[in-house]
Amino acid sequence: MLTLKLIKENPDLVIERLAVKNFDAKEIVGQVIAVSNRKNEIQKELDESKAEMNSLSREIGKLFQQGKSQEAEAAKARTSELKNNIKDLEQEFVSKDAELLQLVVLLPNIPCELVPPGKTADDNVVVATGGNMPELFDGALCHWDLAAKYDIIDFELGVKITGAGFPVYKGKGARLQRALINFFLDQARDAGYLEIQPPYVVNEDSGFGTGQLPDKEGQMYQATLDNLYLIPTAEVPVTNIYRDVILDYKDLPIKNTAYSACFRREAGSYGKDVRGLNRLHQFDKVEIVQIAHPSKSYEVLDQMVAHVSSLVEKLGLPYRIVRLCGGDISFTSALTYDFEVFSAAQEKWLEVSSVSNFESFQANRLKLRYREEGDRKVVLAHTLNGSALALPRIVASILENYQTPEGIRVPEVLIPYCGFDLIN
Repeated sequence: MLTLKLIKENPDLVIERLAVKNFDAKEIVGQVIAVSNRKNEIQKELDESKAEMNSLSREIGKLFQQGKSQEAEAAKARTSELKNNIKDLEQEFVSKDAELLQLVVLLPNIPCELVPPGKTADDNVVVATGGNMPELFDGALCHWDLAAKYDIIDFELGVKITGAGFPVYKGKGARLQRALINFFLDQARDAGYLEIQPPYVVNEDSGFGTGQLPDKEGQMYQATLDNLYLIPTAEVPVTNIYRDVILDYKDLPIKNTAYSACFRREAGSYGKDVRGLNRLHQFDKVEIVQIAHPSKSYEVLDQMVAHVSSLVEKLGLPYRIVRLCGGDISFTSALTYDFEVFSAAQEKWLEVSSVSNFESFQANRLKLRYREEGDRKVVLAHTLNGSALALPRIVASILENYQTPEGIRVPEVLIPYCGFDLIN
């Protein structure tokens, strides 16, 4: 959530920068300023009315003692009038405060200057590549056929139990999943991240804090009876650990990692690359989250990008890093790098990670602040997160890129975790 101070002091800048996200902010910014100004006027009227009422209350007794009953009665009448006026003003203040919040949350985060203009993923910019493209043998299969051939992932059984997008991992497929999770967590811990095991459901306050609500409620599964939401990513519960927290500057940066199952309705995505593991409603992911000092958050972002790069390199997968354009970047992000791995049998790039700096956008919603050295004043921190990594498309790429006529080889770094080196 953008700060009111930024919107009021730099309205033209907000409008100009949000245009990079193809968002026309002019009308909302104008409404925010108007409602905020009226709220300030109400506060001024309240302060003046309360001051007058307090002054009159002190005078009434004196006036009666002095025998000035007529003046005393007039003061009492004025006090009664002021009480009613104050009640009306307080109600209007609450109403304007709510209206102001409803308007401010409609504004996306301001994109960083590095965000390229553009409207779709076609306008994203490739900033780095790595790994070698595999050469597959004649008769190589896509991962969904490999999953059936070696009986390691059962998509139809998932449909029977739950529905499309909920696969069942079996045997070596389940062990490969667990191996990847443990490998990613170990790598994160080695990089200084504290492992967290978070809840898989969150309340509305948590959804609001990280920006899923009120923007993405249609994309989340909701437990309506208890008004809870299944998490779309571990980012939500982990970042909300620090909601309503004031940190010390010496605590920064804070580095957390977490494995979780993730749940996404993917509303509106049907028919778009949905075969096999390409797009699921439930999937596993290891997340990395950092709370950083504002002056160092882009340095931290580069470190997180380097960490994710090391993971795909150790898995031996060809990859590219893409800087998202204004039209493809999320509502909450200031700058995002996507990682894509090449799926050889499908001959396409598959997104496996998004690493983002949200600057103070989430922190403002979370009321996540810190104290600078030698200063009692509290300042909004910066939040960042990234997938390190999301499993389904990593698994798809491993199955396709590592297939041989004898079976599917396991990447060398995973063999100690799997306990086997070949799926056959």
